[in-house]
Amino acid sequence: MNEATRIEAPLDGRDTAHLRGDAIGGERYFSREFAQAEWDGMWTRIWHVAGRTAELIEPGDFVVHTFLKESVICVRQDDGSIRAFYNSCGHRGMRLVDGASSVAAFTCPYHGWRWGTDGVLQHVQDAHDFPQGNPCGKLTLKELRCDTWGGFVWYTMAPEGPSLHEFLSPMPAVYAGYPMDTAVRVAWYRIQIDANWKFVTDNFSESYHTRTAHPQVPPWIDQDVDTARHEMWPAGHGRTVQPMRPSLSDRLPEGVPHFFDDILRAWDIDPDSYPSFEAKTMQGWLDLKAAKRRLWKEKGFVHYEHMDDEQLTDSPHTVMFPNVTISFLPDNLVFFRSEPHPDDPEKCFFDLWCMAFPVEGQDTVDSIMAGPKPCREVEQCEHRVFDNGRGIPELAGQIVYQDMELAEGMQAGMHSHGYSDAYLSAQETRVRYFHEVLNDWIEGRR
Repeated sequence: MNEATRIEAPLDGRDTAHLRGDAIGGERYFSREFAQAEWDGMWTRIWHVAGRTAELIEPGDFVVHTFLKESVICVRQDDGSIRAFYNSCGHRGMRLVDGASSVAAFTCPYHGWRWGTDGVLQHVQDAHDFPQGNPCGKLTLKELRCDTWGGFVWYTMAPEGPSLHEFLSPMPAVYAGYPMDTAVRVAWYRIQIDANWKFVTDNFSESYHTRTAHPQVPPWIDQDVDTARHEMWPAGHGRTVQPMRPSLSDRLPEGVPHFFDDILRAWDIDPDSYPSFEAKTMQGWLDLKAAKRRLWKEKGFVHYEHMDDEQLTDSPHTVMFPNVTISFLPDNLVFFRSEPHPDDPEKCFFDLWCMAFPVEGQDTVDSIMAGPKPCREVEQCEHRVFDNGRGIPELAGQIVYQDMELAEGMQAGMHSHGYSDAYLSAQETRVRYFHEVLNDWIEGRR
């Protein structure tokens, strides 16, 4: 492996020796002063996801990403590149566009100033009436750094600093085998929940809660703490890698059909050929790796071509600092993101994008978090308010719904005099590490 593709070795995500021991106080979940410090020290300096490259196919196609009080346009250029501009008219600051669409130019709805998709001012009313001279061709929209990775469009408000790949390192190298840009977004939600944005990163930085909150998971992902691998990197990224096989600790009752059997059969493996449930779980999981490696092309799973054996049968649930989580499953990518509410630090927006890799002959896919969906790009985002689950009844019982059910109670608990700091298990080490990296950004050490 050459230097360009070298993957930095992770830290042990269960080793508390990597922690300073910074307290996780409740005020950081509701204090407006802390939220302002996050904006000043972190949000204006990290890389944000604006949308997906699949939304920007032709020149003039654009997406708008609004974050707190700021708004950014990312637009496809004539040369195929993507550029990002602040969504603010250079005349008197008016927002130019909303949502996503395609234009030949951006026209301000207030005074009609027209800006090219390259950001250059093309036309103004009464151009002769400016003492400074005609501004056309001279003024440009203020540009931001923009880049792509994983089929996502990213931008940063920081004029200088690490490139996108430096910021995300080593994740682009770790997941180089996934053809992420070919995944189809089959479900797209933005859900307002009554909790601080950090609840989401906390939640996805540990799997200690899953036996309590997600009892449906152990039959298909082995969540036993000692069979998982917990990893973290100095930049704050981390992941929990778990085998996609039944847990030997939490079993379905005798006689209940096991869908691991269906998975094995789908890859021409007879589940009845094993002498015991333990053998079927452990050896069957190994046989599944071999079968996928042998039969992927024949069965149309072309996205398997460059995946390694672990990626074919495991679940590397990955948090990218500070607020993006991606579940890299063999046939699905699930993108989660939390963003702060512009007016209330005790609310946030939770983004759920379910993506599936197309497989020849499959018209419907299991989106994992949102149920069966047609395998085609969904056209519009579903904007919802969780409202104790009443806002998204179609997701009831799904893993992500169960997580959101916990959010409001967790947020309320941060105000309690009975809470002063988290008392964490070793497998929750990444939770404190996330907060320590966040503190580093806020306090100017990053």
